[in-house]
Amino acid sequence: MTRTAPPFPAGQPTCFRSTVHGTVFAGRDRHLEEVSDGDTLRLVADPPVQGDPEVWVHIEAGDPIGHLPPEIGRWLWPWMLGGGIAEARALRVRGAEVPSWRRVVLEVVCRTSSPDPDRVPVLDCPKPIGR
Repeated sequence: MTRTAPPFPAGQPTCFRSTVHGTVFAGRDRHLEEVSDGDTLRLVADPPVQGDPEVWVHIEAGDPIGHLPPEIGRWLWPWMLGGGIAEARALRVRGAEVPSWRRVVLEVVCRTSSPDPDRVPVLDCPKPIGR
């Protein structure tokens, strides 16, 4: 079954890197030990009843480890709620030696067409210039 993705927000990147915020609240930091560089993580949009909805980052087991920054969530949340698919991979995971908002860096790819359900997702952001 092919599903058409909703129109993607104009002027926003379909592939980007982001930090994960809120990792130290509500005991979410205890799950960071389960995350390694290269792990696939799930992005989940808040239900529409939230006052300021966010896009949450979950480990494979389903536990949340934090959320994307509000400036990303403002445009990504409505797109995901409308059926858009965003995939995430941990690029860098660090411990308590770094500030909480820099402990997890993600690569996010927004799928503007439905992926083949039999294909293993591969995130494919272009490499930054100079790296």
